[in-house]
Parts: sequence; structure tokens; C-alpha cells
Amino acid sequence: MDELLEWRKEFPILDNTVYLISHSLGAMPRRTRDRLAEYADLWATRGIRAWEEGWWDMPITTGDLVGKIIGAEPGEVVMHQNVSVCQSIINSCFDWSDKRNKVVSESLNFTTNLYIYSALEREGARLVTVDSEDGITVPLDRMLEAIDEETRLVSVSHVIFRSSYIQDIKAITERAHEVGAMVIIDIYQSAGTVPVNVRELGVDFATGGSVKWLCGGPGAGYLYVRRDLWPELEPRLTGWVAHKQPFSFEIGPMEYADSMFRFTHGSPAIPAIYAAQSGYEIINEVGVEKIREKSIRQTSLLIELAEEAGFRVNSPKEAEHRGGTVVIDVPHGYEVNKELSRRDFLVDYRPGAGIRIAPHFYSKDEELDLIVREIKTILETKAYEQHTAASAH
Repeated sequence: MDELLEWRKEFPILDNTVYLISHSLGAMPRRTRDRLAEYADLWATRGIRAWEEGWWDMPITTGDLVGKIIGAEPGEVVMHQNVSVCQSIINSCFDWSDKRNKVVSESLNFTTNLYIYSALEREGARLVTVDSEDGITVPLDRMLEAIDEETRLVSVSHVIFRSSYIQDIKAITERAHEVGAMVIIDIYQSAGTVPVNVRELGVDFATGGSVKWLCGGPGAGYLYVRRDLWPELEPRLTGWVAHKQPFSFEIGPMEYADSMFRFTHGSPAIPAIYAAQSGYEIINEVGVEKIREKSIRQTSLLIELAEEAGFRVNSPKEAEHRGGTVVIDVPHGYEVNKELSRRDFLVDYRPGAGIRIAPHFYSKDEELDLIVREIKTILETKAYEQHTAASAH
């Protein structure tokens, strides 16, 4: 008996859809509608007073809900709109014109991160990316070798979005600190399905978002900064909310806040923060350890079903190296994904990888069999249509 299936009633879309796309957009919790209504009611009835009655502190108080999931202490996580903003705030803390100007990343890192670091080269940074030999994994030895005394920042994904490969963040962090570099990890594809403890890992910064496994929807990114680093970091990407006394509206150089508000900028996206809270609460209630246990079992089953169907799997076979997603390489992947969506089987497709399938704690085992059989049916239909068309000519 799968006790986690009791949570299915909390997610309306599961009533009529095979929903295996939580690596891209987690299902919306039923209670999120109430949270958004709460936001609208508060704005309608309290007006400007809503800021002092909770809105102003929400980037931190809601960040604390994320902090419980990723092992941060209260007050160490602040909400932002997305990872691009979080990465850019951290990058703006450093001088990239001196000798220690190298950024080490992996070629399989998410594109937004690589775009940001490539653009940083205009300020004098040097981006070094570690290539993958198989398109699935990142060789740890090459990553460690790339990190040297000229490295300022190491920016890596905990779980690779294309393949679901889990990197050894502990080893990477230890090497970076050994040579005086700092580490920022993107935990978008791990938080909520793979246990993460930023303090135990020793990372300096971590960022992610709520769209995926956290079931919090778009527009709610988050940033963790190691507490002892706060006094020495002064982001150039900043704003009035980051000031020590923002409502004094002082003219002149920034006097940074002593808290995580130091790493904010302008006015926060309050509606998105409201929308995200329900997902965080549910993940905390369920527990990431239980989610991970089920995820390993279901992704292992999915790999078995895919290989039995003759499909190539572009994800690690070893559970300890695999996140919550299984990537299946099938012919005509883009077209197959479009047809699956039309039939209410929701997964997605990524070029150079394949169809990404992601069971979450609310998924049924039989849905895994259903998705593989549906892919086979679509491919058989397509093959028949191509054969018929060829015969007609």
C-alpha cells in the first residue's frame, strides 16, 4: 500500500491527466487557489497596510519554508523571481578584473546559468566548462582538475536537467574551498525530490525555483547565502529593499542590510510568493526522504519498462547517481511528445536528450506502464502511417 497516494486528492489535475512532468511544472496544490484568494482579499480590504501586516517580510518568512527543505537555518533563504536574478546578484558581488577571475561550470549546466556566465566575460571573467563524454554524466576528476587558484566561483547543477545525473557536490565544494574559490549550486532539479542539505554540503550559495518538484508555480525563485559570508559581500545588482533602513530613503552609497535582505533588490513579487507557499508546506509535510525513497523505486521501474520496450535510457542506471527524472530516447521524440500531450499524457522533450518522464510522490505505479505503452502505440501508429504512405507511392 502506497501511503503517499493519499496526497493525490490535493492536486486537481491528477483526476483526469497522467501527470509525469513534475521536473518541468509540478502539479498545482488545491490549497493554492485559497492562498491566491487570500492575497486578493488582503489587497482589497487592507490596501497599503498589507505591507506592514506581512507582505514586507514574506521574502524571508516564505524563504524559511524552503530553508526547511534544503537544510538552511531560519533567515538564510530569500525569495526572488527566478534563478537568473539570484545568479546575477551573487556574480555582482565579485571583481572580475583581477587574476582570480575564472568561473568553472559544466557544459550540461542549465542554459540560463551558462548564458549569464558567458555574458560575465565582458567584465573580465573567464568561463571554463567541463565537457561530458556521454551527454549524461560529468566526469568528477575533470571538474576537480579545472578548479585551481585562479578560480573565483564554481557554478554547478546538483542534478543535471538533461539527464538527471547527480553530481558530487561535497567533493566539488571541498576542492573549491581548498584553493580559495566559492561554490554556487543550482538545486532546481533536486530540491523536493532528492535530499539536499546546504549546510552539510558546505556550499557558499544555492539557488533554485518552485516551478518543478516544489509544486510552487512560476515566479518564485530562492537564494541561500552562507551566513558568515554576509558581511563581506556587497552586490552591485541591488535596490532599495536591500538597504539597512530602506524607508529612510537616504541619498548616496548603499548601506546594506545585515540580514538576507542584503541580497534583495526592488519590490518583491508578492503574488508569486503566495502561490508558492502551499507547495512548500506539502513537501515539508510529506518529507523529502519519503519522496526520495518512492522516487528511486518508481524511476527504477520506469527504466525497466522502457528497456523492455526497446527504448534507450539517457539517465544513470544507478539509483544513487540518478535524480527524479528518467530520460527516454525514442524516434521522433518531439512529435511523440506533442501527441502524448494531446492525449492528456504530460511529459516533455529536450533536444539531444529525449522524452523526460518524472513520477513524483503523487504518481501511481500503473501510470508508468501507461506512459510507456502509450509511447509504443504512437510509434507503431506512426510507423504504419509511414509504411502506408510509402506503399501508395
